[in-house]
Amino acid sequence: MNNKSKLASLTKSVENLKSVLTEIETQIVRDAAIKRYELCYELAWKSVQEALKVEGLEICKSPKNCFKEAFKQGWIVDEEIWAEMIQNRNLTTHTYNEDLAIEIYNNLRKYLLLFEYLLVQLQTQ
Repeated sequence: MNNKSKLASLTKSVENLKSVLTEIETQIVRDAAIKRYELCYELAWKSVQEALKVEGLEICKSPKNCFKEAFKQGWIVDEEIWAEMIQNRNLTTHTYNEDLAIEIYNNLRKYLLLFEYLLVQLQTQ
């Protein structure tokens, strides 16, 4: 998948996350929103990886390294919240805990803003 198609996928994924966050919270909506967040996260780091490659910069092989490099490039802001997102993504993938799901769901609007900012930055590259 080239950079344009990755950005198109990320754009659609961010729109889908935004859409589900307008719904009234139920367990199903919460679970769907968390899955959409996970997809945004995966597409975000892979889009950063591709953008770095296009720029001729260091190729990162993990989300953590990609997001650190994106921060250096000014493509993302608030490195601490991105670190929190990495941790939460790992938790949602490997375990299901209702309290954790609620906590992560309550952070998704904040995460959405970061995904949107990253998307704008990558689209202007």
